[in-house]
Amino acid sequence: MIVAGLGCRSGTTAESIFFALEAACEEAGIEPGAIAALATGEIRREEPGILELARKLSLPLHIVDDGAMLAAEPRTKTVSRHSLSQTGSSSLSEAAALAVAGDTSELIVPRMVAYGATCALAQAKGAAP
Repeated sequence: MIVAGLGCRSGTTAESIFFALEAACEEAGIEPGAIAALATGEIRREEPGILELARKLSLPLHIVDDGAMLAAEPRTKTVSRHSLSQTGSSSLSEAAALAVAGDTSELIVPRMVAYGATCALAQAKGAAP
């Protein structure tokens, strides 16, 4: 299972967030259809663009609580000062993806920034893409 962790600036459109998702999928060499779930942090629980994208893609959207984000933190790879100041996580998109993909998951694409959004892809260790 591949999980896309998403973050964005407030008011970012679903289209822009999808472009970030597409860029991450291209980096991983997979189609967006290979994504099994979307994930984000509590701070983006009501973000219209993320909610709309989940609906458009018919994917479950997991809202990751702060405790799960902190538990995934040691497996993140990038540091965003903005994310740290807003969420306490060095990368909301990476931590959210890792938390939902499971305890043995690893990043297959670290946080990518595009169009005002971030996307990271995580997969359970040993699982085929």
